[in-house]
Amino acid sequence: MISQIWFLMIAAGVLTAAGRGQIDLVTQGALQGAEQAVTVAFGLVGIIAFWSGMMRIAQDAGLIELLSRAMTPLARKLFPEVPPNHPAMGALLLSMSANLLGLGNACTPLGLKAMEHLQELNKTPNTATNSMCTFLTVTSSSLTIIPGTVIAFRAAHGSTAPTAIIGTTLVATLCSTLVAIITDRILRRIM
Repeated sequence: MISQIWFLMIAAGVLTAAGRGQIDLVTQGALQGAEQAVTVAFGLVGIIAFWSGMMRIAQDAGLIELLSRAMTPLARKLFPEVPPNHPAMGALLLSMSANLLGLGNACTPLGLKAMEHLQELNKTPNTATNSMCTFLTVTSSSLTIIPGTVIAFRAAHGSTAPTAIIGTTLVATLCSTLVAIITDRILRRIM
């Protein structure tokens, strides 16, 4: 579906440029976009490597495990259908902890593992369970304490204070997570 949307946008741009007799703008735009992508990517490599290293140190130091244990009471309320000693609960906690610390590269495999474990508990395999839906909404709302990727983008583009967004990011993601949880609970009652 997304590839079709991208194709339609590109086709619309080419047709519009051709209709205006400025087809050369398409080539110029493609080349400039490619150049900017490489410039941004190279600028981000060092910063993302730094933040990934810092987060790896935090992970190796047991910060994610500690955070997971601290989040256990909340997780039991969010996922009452998941037995506390089931591997799904551990995977849920690790994924949410990684998300909280802004470990984007760790969140995806941990989230997939959590969904696999949740699927083991699913009595109707073709239908998502309440826990699956809740997990998806909580991770999509992305409560984040340290937004490493955004900090990296800001630093790559010359921000004088790339970490200045930590407070506002925390407030914004806290609000989005609360709305996601409230919406999830309302929809559980309706469905």
